[in-house]
Amino acid sequence: MSERIAIVTGAGTGVGKAAALALAGAGWRVVLSGRRPAPLEETAAEIGDDRALAVPTDVTDPESIASLFARTRDRFGRLDLLFNNAGIGAPAVPLEDLPLETWRQVVDTNLTALFLCTQHAFRIMRDQDPQGGRIINNGSISAHAPRPNSIAYTATKHAVTGLTKATSLDGRAYDIACGQIDIGNADTPMGGKMKAGVPQADGSLRAEAVMDPDHVGQAVLTMASLPLEANVQFMTIMATKMPFVGRG
Repeated sequence: MSERIAIVTGAGTGVGKAAALALAGAGWRVVLSGRRPAPLEETAAEIGDDRALAVPTDVTDPESIASLFARTRDRFGRLDLLFNNAGIGAPAVPLEDLPLETWRQVVDTNLTALFLCTQHAFRIMRDQDPQGGRIINNGSISAHAPRPNSIAYTATKHAVTGLTKATSLDGRAYDIACGQIDIGNADTPMGGKMKAGVPQADGSLRAEAVMDPDHVGQAVLTMASLPLEANVQFMTIMATKMPFVGRG
């Protein structure tokens, strides 16, 4: 196919923007999803209006998600890639002090929204001709090991791994591939705070190495560029010197 269509959630900044730019640079048409219209429009302008469609979306609202996928189908007629990237963290507070409402916000954004987006993508990819497509979920280093006082974020990112595995299995019948990219310390508005110092497991506060989010964008493009007969099930991309491998 000469035209490949992707949806990227959380596309206005950070990893989502980097992935959208990488995909567009490789010839994809990209639907940009995010809560704030202004960053989406800025990303669309960088790509070029003929290759990008900005669709402001609240991924905690099922109707807003449905509208995103309906607009994509109506505009382009098909969907070849969904990058489930949107996510939030929670304030670093002791486990016993985390408000229930905050827990629910993180679960709604990091897990339920991914499930709903996956459902919509499945329906389009299953019914289109040629059939099939690819879904890439943004996991995290936290899908492997937690940081202190991060129970909501860590729990949802572990759950994303289960979502990825189940989607990969259930997608086989329709040529829908699903993989996960686990990112460590990209220098984004969310991850860039690592440079200033973050709590460690031993109770200390230390600065950590970060990496350019464009490297993550290129990694997503690599996963997306495979034929559907091949799949990167899990990829970990991280700042080389961050304290993840080993004992700090």
